[in-house]
Amino acid sequence: MLQPKKTKYRRQQDGHPQGFAQRGNQLAFGSFGIKALESKWITGRQIEAARVAVTRHMQRQGQIWIRIFPDKPITRKPADVRMGKGKGAPEGFVAPVTPGRMLFEVEGVSFEIAKEALRLAAQKLPITTKFVVRRDYDKNLTV
Repeated sequence: MLQPKKTKYRRQQDGHPQGFAQRGNQLAFGSFGIKALESKWITGRQIEAARVAVTRHMQRQGQIWIRIFPDKPITRKPADVRMGKGKGAPEGFVAPVTPGRMLFEVEGVSFEIAKEALRLAAQKLPITTKFVVRRDYDKNLTV
């Protein structure tokens, strides 16, 4: 499961993602990708489930890039605990995602395989996504 090796602070304020992605919003590595269309926190488990879905469908062909990383600690207080007495203990890590953020990229497989693999990945994520193709990609060329 994805998580940072070390963090500067154990706990972080929640905040809420606003606006659109200013960076990480273009295809940078692969010819195909999925882009977020809404704001949400995505957990390390969800990212891993999506990654497994893509690699299974691609049958270890081509290459995958994960463009998000869960580096925000999320805390939770135990059940049946009264209000107050400080912030809860860290429970896991999330990646805050804003609309336009590129989540996964794929290269080295055909258009059909990439589209289906990324569709399967999108099903594992809690947000709506959009399949994107590199502008100069020629569908007639076979990989």
